[in-house]
Amino acid sequence: MATHSKKYEEIAKMVDPGREYQPDEAVNLVKETAKAKFDETVELHLRMGLDPRQATQQVRGVALLPHGLGKQIRVAVFAQGDAGKVAEQAGADIIGADDLIKRVEEGFTEFDVAIATPDMMAKVGKLGKMLGRKGLMPNPKSGTVVGADDLPRVINDSRKGRVEFKLDKQAIIHVPVGKVSFSADKISGNLAAIMEAVVRAKPSGAKGQYIRSATLKSTMGPGVPLELKAASAMTTA
Repeated sequence: MATHSKKYEEIAKMVDPGREYQPDEAVNLVKETAKAKFDETVELHLRMGLDPRQATQQVRGVALLPHGLGKQIRVAVFAQGDAGKVAEQAGADIIGADDLIKRVEEGFTEFDVAIATPDMMAKVGKLGKMLGRKGLMPNPKSGTVVGADDLPRVINDSRKGRVEFKLDKQAIIHVPVGKVSFSADKISGNLAAIMEAVVRAKPSGAKGQYIRSATLKSTMGPGVPLELKAASAMTTA
């Protein structure tokens, strides 16, 4: 059984485990309980009422965070010919075709987002094992397999704070919300964008309660339970 330090135990006492907090309260409490010496990431963990084994109950989508993630996003694009030139003009950090595929096969994964044009996917597909486990595999469902005309928009969105979310094998969605150094308003704005996107992505095969619980926390801090009805009603409007 995992044990926590005395410092963590003291911080954890600030959170009432039997209470569900309104989103704004939870955001402020997460900031208060983040005591690490580095700028911790604020994370959202959603326990879903879905069966990951069922194809009709899969959830995967994208949220555009209005206040970004607080870090420089490196974008890699698998493209060739004119599409490669479009990606370069749009400001992609890394662009390539067979040469980039070879670099990745040799272990290069120094990027945060990978985008591919449809004509490259037959070759990029063989990188699935390596990129998939890092959450970097281009996928049409997440909007990272696009034609040349859409490359500037997707590259720009990625730089602003485009985050992907998907259901894991334990029926949980984990997604970053920002940094504890952000103002409470910025964290709340990003949280609203994610909740709105997850609610909108409800699959047709969902049965019963869609989201069962929501927890907000910093990287090293204790989890703060969110009042589910209020969190689910959050919007960016």
